[in-house]
Amino acid sequence: MGERPAVLDLSQTFAPGLIELRHDLHRNPELGNDLPRTQQAVLDALDGLDLEITLGQSLSSVVGVLRGRGGAGDGAERPVVLLRGDMDGLPVTEATGVEFSSERDGLMHACGHDLHVAGLVGAARILHELRDELAGDVVFMFQPGEEGPGGAEPMLREGLLDVAGRRVDAAFAIHVYAAEHPRGVWFGRPGPQMAAADEVVITVQGKGGHGSQPQHALDPVPVACEIVLALQTMVTRRFDAFDPVVVTVGRISSGTVNNVIPDDAVIEATLRTFSPEHRAKAHEEIRNVAEHVAAAHRLSVTVDIGGGYPVTVNDPDEFRFAQATVVDLFGADRWADMITPEAGAEDMSFVLEEVPGAYLNIGACVTDDHTSADDNHSPRAAYADSVIPDMAALLAELALRRTASGTQPR
Repeated sequence: MGERPAVLDLSQTFAPGLIELRHDLHRNPELGNDLPRTQQAVLDALDGLDLEITLGQSLSSVVGVLRGRGGAGDGAERPVVLLRGDMDGLPVTEATGVEFSSERDGLMHACGHDLHVAGLVGAARILHELRDELAGDVVFMFQPGEEGPGGAEPMLREGLLDVAGRRVDAAFAIHVYAAEHPRGVWFGRPGPQMAAADEVVITVQGKGGHGSQPQHALDPVPVACEIVLALQTMVTRRFDAFDPVVVTVGRISSGTVNNVIPDDAVIEATLRTFSPEHRAKAHEEIRNVAEHVAAAHRLSVTVDIGGGYPVTVNDPDEFRFAQATVVDLFGADRWADMITPEAGAEDMSFVLEEVPGAYLNIGACVTDDHTSADDNHSPRAAYADSVIPDMAALLAELALRRTASGTQPR
């Protein structure tokens, strides 16, 4: 047996304060990119650490840079590692019944971002203690707006990747899950891990009239229904099943009363893809289907496809490094391979488009039966405090090992 890594002992030392921070954030969730109270809580939690702090100009982000004192080489040659934690909540009314439940009506940390913040603060505290061993610099990315409108892109535009004075070499992040996997089990996969997500709005433009005389109108309602069905056929006939595409229509709206044919009908859908190629092709095929179905009935359409989050892709080398670090720290029984990608989306994808890295998950189910627990985004989604020190330890160890390996990809 080798010597127990220092990050494990330090994470337990800091655990009570990190859990207290998590509970405070959970009681006071905020939405989107404007998180003034959360931002101040992060600043307070980092106070006293030897960090170079930068606040967001257009959003409530916090970026900290820790300068390592270990290793060799001058500043231009020393590696830079980015560690990320997102901070925003969701417009969900909490129903967990925990003693630290949200005190803000209609708002909840239903996706565990309060644990992400606590874990990243813990990593900062651990690495500050071990900075004489740290062979490079670490960028701590406290990001608003992951649930929308998206905080990663504006942080990148404001210089996130060069804030240390040289380009980030690798980036790592962790997400907690309230269900699906047992508590304390890490999981992930190389390559595509989460889908790209785009919003689709199709407006079918017809000509209204009296419901008793449809021959004098151009009814958009049956045409909208035909488009919805045609989109499902398109998915199964135009795309390889081993590079999946998901089109789900979540809303159709039209008309005001049962005997009036409306002028238009609106279809709203979500598009999920797992490769840039299929994402671009799906945009094209959705337009083709909508336009040609409408034209067959002498109607027209407008199709708006909002550029959402791209595919979250784990660099194979950085992923293998991160997986090996998990096994070294916690044991092989704490790792589970993620066989297929998940159709959820994540704006860490923007960072991983720019630099190689890995995005890992950990089960944080509060019960022993993860198969029946309520999942992320549920008003009953609950997360175990016990995983916070493990998250802090892993992030810190990833930074220590990755900076020690130099600036080249692993």
